[in-house]
Amino acid sequence: MVLVIDATGSAALMLDEAARLPGRGAWLHPDLDCLALAERRRVFGRALRHAGPVDARPLRDRLVARVGTTDQDAGRPGNPGPTSANREAG
Repeated sequence: MVLVIDATGSAALMLDEAARLPGRGAWLHPDLDCLALAERRRVFGRALRHAGPVDARPLRDRLVARVGTTDQDAGRPGNPGPTSANREAG
């Protein structure tokens, strides 16, 4: 993932699957639980050397599209959510 700053100065996280986008990057497991933990710990600013707020919505939307589930879906019947076995297999 990389930090992208738009014309208004807003910073957002963007998934860089090809590792070709310019700027400072950081690694994150392609797992919504890892993203949620990183957001709670507020590690993105530190990892990407950015002092202001960072919008993780674009990255979360991309991960949801890639993984096919949301945090609200986890635990519902028919969707057990991420487990250690699923994370190891993926």
